[in-house]
Amino acid sequence: MSDLPEVIEINRQELPENYSPDFFREMLEEQGDFFFVEEDRGKIVAYVMCRREAGFSPFGEYFSLSPRGHVVSLAVRSTHRRMEIGRSLMRMVHEAMKNVGIRESYLEVRTDNAPAIALYKSMGYEIRKTIGAYYMDGTDAHIMVLRL
Repeated sequence: MSDLPEVIEINRQELPENYSPDFFREMLEEQGDFFFVEEDRGKIVAYVMCRREAGFSPFGEYFSLSPRGHVVSLAVRSTHRRMEIGRSLMRMVHEAMKNVGIRESYLEVRTDNAPAIALYKSMGYEIRKTIGAYYMDGTDAHIMVLRL
């Protein structure tokens, strides 16, 4: 993806926690089926980056490791928020997950990010637990899960 510098720029400008360019490249190379962008007039205005993992179900139904989708990062330029772009990207990645047999998705979200929490809840995510001082600045994180 030649647009990776734009994605990294959005991450740096819109989120308090940032990933290295190498991390973005690695995610794109290894998890490209779960990496989506949204454009407006030829410029990237948002992205979602996810990965496939194996883990025990937070729903307590499965007694073995099962595939899970981890929403690693979702960011929308401030100029394009409240336009349903984040929701659209999340729907795309949920479909991609279902297409490969993933039955559940999870994510971490800052406990002080009310708009993101509201979006995820409106899509069916539930808060399963809170981790204290999860982020580098000491902010707590909710772990939210969704059955696909």
